[in-house]
This record gives sequence, structure tokens and C-alpha cells, in this order.
Amino acid sequence: MSDTGTRLPTYYISHGGGPWPWIKDQMPWDMSVLERSLQAMPREVGVTPKAVLVISGHWEEREFTVQSSAQPPMVYDYGGFPEFTYHITYRAPGSPEVAARVAELLDGAGIPVAEDPRRGFDHGTFAPLVVMYPDADVPVVQLSLKRGYDPEAHLAAGRALAPLRDEGVLIVGSGLSFHNLRLLGPAGQEPSRQFDAWLDDALRSDPEFRTKALRIWDRAPSARVSHAHEDHLIPLMVAVGAAEGETATRTYHQDDFAGFITASSWRFGETTAA
Repeated sequence: MSDTGTRLPTYYISHGGGPWPWIKDQMPWDMSVLERSLQAMPREVGVTPKAVLVISGHWEEREFTVQSSAQPPMVYDYGGFPEFTYHITYRAPGSPEVAARVAELLDGAGIPVAEDPRRGFDHGTFAPLVVMYPDADVPVVQLSLKRGYDPEAHLAAGRALAPLRDEGVLIVGSGLSFHNLRLLGPAGQEPSRQFDAWLDDALRSDPEFRTKALRIWDRAPSARVSHAHEDHLIPLMVAVGAAEGETATRTYHQDDFAGFITASSWRFGETTAA
């Protein structure tokens, strides 16, 4: 266990769109439900993490790659937003120590891993983290997805990283439970509802069944409509793999995200504060 005797849960979060925390009053839809769910996470966890390890849907490499800078820069990986949003900063420190531990655990499990000392925080990390930890006083480390999006490879990475939970590291998969930008309107309403309902049932089922279901997630109702390119779903696999035998709790749910879309987030494992 960690110094506090606490095993931290893991999360899969829907992180919203672009730099939304800086422009939420200008958004054409209500972001307050998502905002409140992110603000609640530190209270649910109950302790200040040693670091947050974020697996973002906005970074993929040939092999799993861990961000190893002591002070990561920013990556403005979005378009069409106000000019000032390309100069915002989230000045949380990185953690070369935690990055090295991530690499050690993956390598020890026979999973090839690289380190990147230049990679910055993308908006799949800095947008939700500025809501969770606005003072930027908790170290943050990113881990990439592995190209190809194999569910089992990402479940296995989560299993390898599970010891971090006893070492004070909060593991967060950051994506969006529905991610088809072409259908971010009325056409996405029913597909997002169908896939979200299946995903919630699968995640809250018996853990052994859950893992089997996630391996074949693309057979679910409206799966490929909801995730034609599954970069925003696969971070879920790491969060589940790191808490594979533990229960899931839905921590965020909205059936009018972006006006029409059903979106959710989940926690895996219990907390003393929840």
C-alpha cells in the first residue's frame, strides 16, 4: 500500500472538447455537469496523489511511450478556438521518477516501452486536470496509446501498472465515451445512447465478463458509429486492466452533452471518501 495505506481507484473520464474550461461561458451547451464530476474526483480519491498518470486519447506511438520531462510543455492539439487558447498554460510538474517507474513496470511485464523527454501535455490531459487540480500542484505524467488500439494490449498494460495504485499514483484514462465529431448533433443522439447503455452494463457487470466484453467492444450496438476511430475509447482499457477485479461506478452521465450526445465516465475500485 501507499504511505497513507490507500489503494487508489482508477478512472476513465470523458474529457470534453478542446480547451473548454477556459471558454466554458462561451460554449453553446452546458459543461457544468462534466465540470462538477471532475471537481469531485479529488474528494472521491480522498488523498493527494503522488502523481496522476494520464493515458490520453490524443497521443499514440508505435510502442507505449511515457512522458519523462520534469516540466512538460503544452501541446495545442485543437483547431478553431479563440487565439488566446493557444497560449494557455497548465504548469503542473512532470515526474521523471514516476515515468521511470511506469517504464520499469511495463518492461517487467514484457511490454516494450519508450520514454519521451520532449512530449507536452495535450488537451486530453490539461483540460480535465485544470478542473481537477486547478493549482497545478500535483505532478502529472502522460502515457501514450500503442498504435493499432488492440484492446488486450492496453488491458495488459493496465495490469502491469496496477502496483502504481498502491504507490500513490492515480491512473486516469482520458477520452470520450462517444467520439464521432461528424455526428456531434441530432444524428449522434441515438447511437450514443445505445453504445453508452451497452458500455455501462458491460462495465458494471461481473469483472470477468467485463473484460471479455471489452475485448470485442466493436460488436456492441452502435459501436463503430460511436467510435469509428477508437482513440478516445482505448484509454478505458488501461483503467480497467489496472483494476480488473474491482467494481465500476459511473461518476458522470449526461444525455445532452453537446446538446444531444450521451456521455459518461466511470471509476474502478472503491474509495474511503466515496
